[in-house]
Amino acid sequence: MQLIDRIVNTLRRTRPAAPRPGVLVGRQSNDLWREYPADGLTPQRLVAIMREADAGDLTSQFALFEQMEERDGHLYSVANTRRLALTGLPWEVVSATETPGWRSAPTGPRGDRRLADETAAYCDEVLRGLSDFDDALAHLSLAFGRNIAVVEVVWESGSQGVQLAGLIPIAFDRLTISDEGELRILTEEAQFRGIALPPDKFIVHTPHARSGHAMRGGLLRVTSLAFLAKRFAIKDWLIFAEVFGMPVRIARYAPNATEREKRELLAMLRQLGADATGVFSKAVDIEIVQSRLPGETNLYESLCLYFDREISKAWLGQTLTTDTILTRSSAAAAVVHERVRRDLRDDDLRREAATLRRDLLAPMTRLRFGPDAPVPHFRRIPDLTLEPEKLASLLDTAVNRLGARVPSRWAHSALGIPEAAESDDIVRGRIEAPRRKTTTEVEPQRSTSRTGMASIAELSPR
Repeated sequence: MQLIDRIVNTLRRTRPAAPRPGVLVGRQSNDLWREYPADGLTPQRLVAIMREADAGDLTSQFALFEQMEERDGHLYSVANTRRLALTGLPWEVVSATETPGWRSAPTGPRGDRRLADETAAYCDEVLRGLSDFDDALAHLSLAFGRNIAVVEVVWESGSQGVQLAGLIPIAFDRLTISDEGELRILTEEAQFRGIALPPDKFIVHTPHARSGHAMRGGLLRVTSLAFLAKRFAIKDWLIFAEVFGMPVRIARYAPNATEREKRELLAMLRQLGADATGVFSKAVDIEIVQSRLPGETNLYESLCLYFDREISKAWLGQTLTTDTILTRSSAAAAVVHERVRRDLRDDDLRREAATLRRDLLAPMTRLRFGPDAPVPHFRRIPDLTLEPEKLASLLDTAVNRLGARVPSRWAHSALGIPEAAESDDIVRGRIEAPRRKTTTEVEPQRSTSRTGMASIAELSPR
């Protein structure tokens, strides 16, 4: 029955509405233009930008988000830490049979294991053949912050039907939202209202979208107020450092000094502040007063560190791995913070996999194998590398105590030790392979009592 179902499914491959081939969103002449809303940003202007985004005009908000990462080194660091935890992992396309929710149906292509493996192998081969797939994944990772990222799927017609030809990231200033809350793309023909997204033509990633609006809930929107307050603190800090950061230079002149001598003395003091050198008469008393007392707390630095911690908590869920200057925590707290960070990464992996399966793998499978073929899953391979001491202890427990069958090649790869060839000299350790007892050595023990049968069975060669 499964063979008949596959033949019927193959005959149904022609779909009435195939995705449009070629590139839909091309480059425009104003793509190089850019706004700078962060210049002279005020709380009132920040609120206005957020309200413009809620109304559908996303240009100023996306330009602000780009400048926020450029101007704040700490924000840039934690944002890339969050994204690289995702994009830095290798990926694979796995069969639908390898997922926990797989249920083999008695009939029908959705329960065909061989077809599921075939679709996964096809999608994996096509995606690995695309030179721009990694760039598209990096662009989709920008949704962690902006809360949305769009990639155009380029199809081409060939002898085997419509196939995937490429992926093109869509610039953020091309996105807009209609009055009905629908995401639209600005093109050369529709530069103001944009066009609706055709089916199977775009990958839309919205990892933290709130119900009702795609722009609410983004991490950069959450941290925009902390960014603004930190900029004010840095500005006041620079003014304070310019006025009070340098020591005060005081010169005392004689009562009979003329106005000319006073002006010359003032010019010498200014020269002393710039070059730290000056020539004065013995009659002039020079005094340099330190403006800051030892142990004094810098209010502006404390404010900047506070806002950095708020940004770290929003992006990474913790502060221990980023703010180590004023943090005194135990090893247990470090484990808890690392677990929180891993939870965020696992959630990001799940959301990315769901988006790619819905908007990319599903149309690839339908166009190639029919509408009823099982859709494979996109999966990142997490790094489970352990420290050599912990890995050696784990292997000892798994092999010697639990009897697990661990591949030797995997153990060498995990330990970072290459496998020795037949002609290589190997390092001899103190652990020797157990010697198998012969039948003559075990035979005399067979005449023992029934209580010794368990030990005899353990010594018997298998």
